[in-house]
Amino acid sequence: MKLTFDYNNMMDSSIGAHGIKKSEIDGAADLHAAAYSEVLSNSGKGWQEWTESPMISDAEVAELNAFGKSIRDKASSFVVLGIGGSALGPICVFNALLHLHHNELPSNVRKAPKLYVEDNIDPERMSALLDVIDVKTTYFNVITKSGETSETLSQFIILYNALKKAVGETAAKEHIFVTTTIGKGSLYNVAVKEGFKIFGIPAGVGGRFSVLSNVGLVPFAVMGVNIADMLRGARAMREACERKNITENPALMTAFLQVKSMESGKNISVMMPYADGLRTMADFYCQIWAESLGKAVDKSGKSVYCGQTPAKSLGVTDQHSQVQLYTEGPFDKVVTFIGVQSFGSTVDIPADESADVGNFLKGNTLNELITAERKATEFALTKAGRSNYTIMLPEVTAETVGELLMYYMYVTAFAGAYLNIDTFNQPGVEEGKKATFAMIGRSGYEQKLEELNSAVKSDCYIIK
Repeated sequence: MKLTFDYNNMMDSSIGAHGIKKSEIDGAADLHAAAYSEVLSNSGKGWQEWTESPMISDAEVAELNAFGKSIRDKASSFVVLGIGGSALGPICVFNALLHLHHNELPSNVRKAPKLYVEDNIDPERMSALLDVIDVKTTYFNVITKSGETSETLSQFIILYNALKKAVGETAAKEHIFVTTTIGKGSLYNVAVKEGFKIFGIPAGVGGRFSVLSNVGLVPFAVMGVNIADMLRGARAMREACERKNITENPALMTAFLQVKSMESGKNISVMMPYADGLRTMADFYCQIWAESLGKAVDKSGKSVYCGQTPAKSLGVTDQHSQVQLYTEGPFDKVVTFIGVQSFGSTVDIPADESADVGNFLKGNTLNELITAERKATEFALTKAGRSNYTIMLPEVTAETVGELLMYYMYVTAFAGAYLNIDTFNQPGVEEGKKATFAMIGRSGYEQKLEELNSAVKSDCYIIK
């Protein structure tokens, strides 16, 4: 394991009355054992098949890489169609491991197609995409576990139609490959009929836990990400999360400290990476934390209305927009800093005597400045008695990103076990899906449409 985890500033020894006592950790041995047992005993089973994602064979990795190269060698642009976990996981990895201005690089420098991850159905966005890609040389990965996701299917229909018009029906089929559940769903049936290349998603891998399955690995292979290294990092973290002792298990410790924080009213979890390449890791975290832990009832059916609202923040950008609230506002937050020891580039601040400004900065580097600002923000929060902890990456690589992704999957699973909830369902999401199907006219949802039509709004509370 290359990542390190510093929890000092979660403890009362650092932040005083709002911190957690060591005796609270030591005195909860039975809770730790129960949470550990629930997650580890179900590893690889049911909705925890995601724990097996890093364990694929070298031959499977080689096959993915060969396919990815075959697309990379002929595509001018590569478009991922997906939403939720089918997009957020890939986005955070691409943001971390590709050049931050990948699409603007000359083609001989970037050595991979331009990349677009389309995770919204704003009609202006679709029109804008069609303005900037050459459909004739663009390849599309359509990703939906259920094969029924309205947003993704609508995108697919539009773009497949555009492809057939541009290159003809036969050639169009070669530009699309599908990642979905084998043998289930409308997309799978269409893919078989049309002859698209199909990649499977294991039945027990939910969308928000799918980034290290084919949902992520296929597009990573297309873009030339080192998936072998990423899986190596994920395996290292899996081993760390299998340690029984909570003081040696980073995910189990994080989960317990976060749950204890929720119990004391800290219902907001802020992720604050100090690296632009990790800014969208917060988006991945927001989904996995919110959808997994925001539940109305526990496993016994008792109303609990639990969860912790995730919030994203970027260091140092949001020191100038959010940190004032974190430092002096309500004691309702836990801030997670993500730091990087060694950046991929070093940028000097020249000792330019012709510009008599910022003399205290001259001779330093941006690397030193961003590190100092992270430590200073941590100090300010700690001095104010605010809960925070720090995850350090030695550098941002495929291996350390794989570790970080696996860490948060295990943290989420352990937190759900501590809370005694079903971590892997999402009943609150399903109601909105059904209502959408009804309003768009899908067969079988007529009763839901009647329910919607009967929910008449009063004009008294509408401002015109």
